Amino acid sequence: DLELHLQRCQQLSVTVLTDHQDLSNTELKTITNSTAPQQYRIRAKLRTYKPQKLHQSVKLHCSKCNSLQEVPDGDDFDFILYGSANTAPNPELHNTSWYESVTWTTQDQKQREIAIHFVKHDEMLQHPEDTLLMIEGGTLKEIWKLTKRFKCVIPVRSTEDDLELLDLSAPFLLQGNVKYYGCKQCSNPKPMKSLSSIAAEQQPSWEPTEIAQVLGIELLQYVFIMKFTLVDETGALNAYLFDY
Repeated sequence: DLELHLQRCQQLSVTVLTDHQDLSNTELKTITNSTAPQQYRIRAKLRTYKPQKLHQSVKLHCSKCNSLQEVPDGDDFDFILYGSANTAPNPELHNTSWYESVTWTTQDQKQREIAIHFVKHDEMLQHPEDTLLMIEGGTLKEIWKLTKRFKCVIPVRSTEDDLELLDLSAPFLLQGNVKYYGCKQCSNPKPMKSLSSIAAEQQPSWEPTEIAQVLGIELLQYVFIMKFTLVDETGALNAYLFDY
């Protein structure tokens, strides 16, 4: 457990980084006065690390504009879904050549209209574990139920002409227990009919990168980031960990 390990490191008087065994120890002052890139072996104490809670280390990164953002929480997604449910599914967009639609009205007080569009391959529905579906008017709980059974779920809403993605603050795709997000700045979302090109492939794999590409989405990647402040008798050094 990294968090526990870091706490232990703070309690020790000295932490030794064991990489580059062939190098002698270099003082931090020398490193801060040197030009990068260089390889060093240091003997230093861990003064602080950020963030304090390990789950806060996970961010979303856009490789195109190099931006970093927080991973939205479930409440944000729920709010966007709630807003999109106010737009009733457009029946003229149901049962096209490349997807089959099922609709119903919920029995609760709100009586929401829900539409699920199952993407077809060779005019046939695929097995659930190979199926991509689009849902209108669903709640977060309902969407998670669908992700347990079907390969990919895309939350959408109706326009006059086509189905479209929700606000990019919401995940544009859910696969298993993973939510995939797009960069608001670099994405240029296309209507859902763009997916029909993948459905027409010989064996649609429904890979997130391919789905993002045809939908004009710049895919954000989950990254792990931490900042460590290391000290010795000569000075302090900030070290950053950044990994996919």
